[in-house]
Order: sequence, then C-alpha cells, then structure tokens
Amino acid sequence: MIKFQRLVTQPWKFSLFLLYKLPAAWLAGVRVQQLTPAVCITSVPFRWLSQNPFKSTYFACLAMAAEMSTGLPAMWFTSDAAPARVSMLVTGMQASFLKKASGKTYFTCEELDGMQAAIQHAVASGEPVAITVNTTGKSHDGTVIATFAITWSFKKR
Repeated sequence: MIKFQRLVTQPWKFSLFLLYKLPAAWLAGVRVQQLTPAVCITSVPFRWLSQNPFKSTYFACLAMAAEMSTGLPAMWFTSDAAPARVSMLVTGMQASFLKKASGKTYFTCEELDGMQAAIQHAVASGEPVAITVNTTGKSHDGTVIATFAITWSFKKR
C-alpha cells in the first residue's frame, strides 16, 4: 500500500499516471491534495479547459474530482497489497450543486473506514458489496460548492 500512496503523493508521477489512465481528468487539472487512511482530498481548478459557458467549473469536471476523492482510496485498498484481487466499479452517483464554482474546488472524502470494511467483507465473503460514500466540494474559503454520494461496488475476482 505504501507504493500506491507514494505514486499518488508525488505530483509528477501521479500526473503521468493520470495522463495515461485518465487523460480527461489530467486535462481538466484534477489533482490529489492529500491521501491518508482517514481522508482523501482532490481538487479541480476553474480554468479554460474546465469551464462552462456560465464562467464556472463544468459539472462534469466537478464530478471527476469528486469521484477521484472516493476512487483513489478504493484503488489503494484494493491494490497489490490486498489479500485477493478485487474489482471495483461505480454503480451510482447523486450530486447537489449548491454554489457556482468560480475558483479551485477541493473535494474531501472522510468515509474511508466504511469503504475499507466493505472491501474486506467482499474479499472474505466472495459476494459483491456495494457502499455509498459521500464527498463534499468546497472553495478555498470553505463555502460548500457541491456534494456527491458515489456508490461503489466491490467484488472478489
């Protein structure tokens, strides 16, 4: 698990990873701010490549950053250090957009314990397990921009 965390927390390595695996997120400027066993924080800037016609961040770019704040911990917990190979898939998403995103938006997911428990249950039982995790996007001054509830499904391969 340390190897995956090192990849994610080294900006140039993670930038290459995004360019190869998620080029749309790389182009939009989605980046990782923090990844620990307790929290994952990602960000997306407001810039030309992530804008909409209303001079704010396009909702799909916000969704990419939100999904990444929940997906990176899932990838970490299902990485090569896991006792078995686990497939993961987003099966649902709900979003609420509360304010116009006209600057950098930071998405914070703090429900990693539940996600890790769901993955462990999927490995132990052999049955698929679904869990919905919440992430909140805020501006630099703490104003809530958007909230997302993303449902992940985990299954032992």
